[in-house]
Amino acid sequence: MVRHKLTKRTRKAEASKDGHSRREREIMEALYTLGKATAAQILEQIPNPPTYTAIRTHLTILEKKGHVRHASDGTRYIYEPLVAREQMGRRAIDTVLKTFFDNSVEQVVAALLTSDETNVSREELERLARLIEQAKEEGR
Repeated sequence: MVRHKLTKRTRKAEASKDGHSRREREIMEALYTLGKATAAQILEQIPNPPTYTAIRTHLTILEKKGHVRHASDGTRYIYEPLVAREQMGRRAIDTVLKTFFDNSVEQVVAALLTSDETNVSREELERLARLIEQAKEEGR
């Protein structure tokens, strides 16, 4: 198998709409699931994982971005998320909102509600309606 070295342009093109590559998202998902983990433990959680070295490289990138931190345990590094899952999700939503929906919450909600892949229950719709009413009362 021939592996191609990723250039900056390739890595940038590989980045998703939330600004993170697929591998970065997979690593963050593994860390959110495990709480704290070594690179080897993260590797075990990822389907079709890259090499151990690639995981370590992605962890270094995520650490530079301020998303994870590590502590030394002898010769091993133990990684953990620095940003709460919900906060990371909000950042991703903000990026998608700006990039694809011209900062229109209405367009995002409409896209979610009309998507064939979104299955919104009646109870969820009622909770959403209450949130909209609350936002109106608060003058948003």
